[in-house]
Amino acid sequence: MVKGDLQGAKMLCAQNASPLARMIEKGIRRIGLPLKDIETSVENVGKIEIARLEKNISILGIIAGIAPMLGFVGTIIGVIKIFYAISTTGDFGIAQISGGLYTKMVTSAAGLIVGIIAHVGYHWLSIMVERLVFRMENSAIEFMDILQDN
Repeated sequence: MVKGDLQGAKMLCAQNASPLARMIEKGIRRIGLPLKDIETSVENVGKIEIARLEKNISILGIIAGIAPMLGFVGTIIGVIKIFYAISTTGDFGIAQISGGLYTKMVTSAAGLIVGIIAHVGYHWLSIMVERLVFRMENSAIEFMDILQDN
């Protein structure tokens, strides 16, 4: 419901520190200018807010991709340890194999666990950002519709 209370709307936006509130507040501050200018301001703030939301998500994506590879490097190191132990002792027994297998299994598991957690986190945050972007776009359209109707 539109009441025409610009000061109240500004205060409400200022009290709510969300990307959506900052975007709408910019539009409210531009009331009185041509609608195209208001729309441009709202869109620009929306783009900046979206960039802020997405700026660190890519780090999780990088971690999700690299962690299993680092686990694989640990697996290779473990196998190298096994062959080194065999070559230095000339014996092929559990004592020569166990240290390398331990390294191999721990690094593989750690790489996979970190990778899985980062992968889930990346996609969960991406979904949350997409939902917020949709709400921001929807709110911007509703805001502009209200301005055009009044």
